[in-house]
Amino acid sequence: MAALIDTSIFVAVRNKRDKNHIRSRQLLEKALQGEYGKLYTSDYIADETITTALTRTYTHQIAINTGRLIVESPRIEKIYVSREGFNLAWEKFQKLRGKFLPFTDCSSLSLIEEHGINRIMSFDSDFDGLVTRIH
Repeated sequence: MAALIDTSIFVAVRNKRDKNHIRSRQLLEKALQGEYGKLYTSDYIADETITTALTRTYTHQIAINTGRLIVESPRIEKIYVSREGFNLAWEKFQKLRGKFLPFTDCSSLSLIEEHGINRIMSFDSDFDGLVTRIH
């Protein structure tokens, strides 16, 4: 059992004004206690999360603090998009045009497939029908 943690969870947990803030805290707490098995996130998700924090707040320190949640967590394994994973994400991006899935989300799907991860923690309903979503 394993779960990939998506950007929407990290962004909501760090933003008290986010409509999913309380739920993201609950989910992340359960996840860090082992309820969802092994936890993963990716280099693309870290990039997207830190960039989102910076562009929404215009505050470098908030972006750093948000990034620390990912980078410094010993319970969240960081996985990286390989050349093959990038190519698979590109294929998915082209095929899933009706789902309006950003390229980063397609890279998440390729990592889920590559690493045998069976769920994603996300508030993004565009994952529905593609992978089991914890939300």
